[in-house]
Amino acid sequence: MKAIVIDEGKNLVWQDVPDPVCHDEFDVKLAVKACALNRADVMQRAGTYAPPPEWPTWPGLECAGVVVEAPANGRFKPGDAVCALLGGGGYAEQVVVPEGMCMPLPKGFSFEQAAGVPEVYATAYLNLRLVGEIQKGETFFINGGEGGLGIACIQLAKHVFGAKVIAQVASDENGEFCKSVGADVVNNRFKDDLVKTLTENPPNVAIDPVGGPLMGKCIATMPYRGRWISLASMAGNETTLDVNLLWRKNLRVIGSTLRSRTSVEKAQILDGLVRDVWPAFESGKFAPFIYKVLPITEVAEAHRIMVAGENRGKIVMTV
Repeated sequence: MKAIVIDEGKNLVWQDVPDPVCHDEFDVKLAVKACALNRADVMQRAGTYAPPPEWPTWPGLECAGVVVEAPANGRFKPGDAVCALLGGGGYAEQVVVPEGMCMPLPKGFSFEQAAGVPEVYATAYLNLRLVGEIQKGETFFINGGEGGLGIACIQLAKHVFGAKVIAQVASDENGEFCKSVGADVVNNRFKDDLVKTLTENPPNVAIDPVGGPLMGKCIATMPYRGRWISLASMAGNETTLDVNLLWRKNLRVIGSTLRSRTSVEKAQILDGLVRDVWPAFESGKFAPFIYKVLPITEVAEAHRIMVAGENRGKIVMTV
């Protein structure tokens, strides 16, 4: 089969690689029809985010496709249309994945739509529901509302968990877009004062893939028992925080990743995702927002779009 391999020059090359093999009685082999781009793929290409050792070395954290091989008494059978959460290897014609990390396509979804679901919606669900323990009527803040993860977080926080939503965005246009998705308040990072916005709208739960110097001041705006969840540090690795606030307000600052969790943990997250979010997908309440669909051979352009910050929503590649 063919896959997108990162060569020594950090170029993305569509080349022959060995076919994947089911090594476990619970493995499923998929013929990939579409895969989606995530920032972790860009980080892996840059050499700053290595894949787990049990997964292929080429990128790809989520895909949709057709089952080729499946356990005899499993939940899926050859020919079933599924989407899957991966530890890597989605930029390929085929991938092998534990059965528990596969989900049926939501009714009415195309492969392109479904490819944009597993990673971002699992990350959103994990951190809103399981880590952040968000409750109806609370206020939620997402730093970076216009990306694939941001949109998923806004949709789930607003339409599944019943929260008020604050979103940090990169432009007024993106702010209007996020409001159309479900955000109640938006903050333009280039024009507005984020600390002032959060002081006026104290977040009970925050998901932050940005970090940087402003993070400590933002955490200080949280009310009693606030939960600040750090996913990455795109704006820098250091901040200053008055630690007295942690015990005075009973605040929690939590580091969280999805990729490093075990397949068993991921399967449990996906079970909750199908139970709580699939009905909203299938009723038309909301859907993944796909910014652009490109053939897999144009993966370099997909990466360029993400690095340049041009996309609102997911970038999907067809195989």
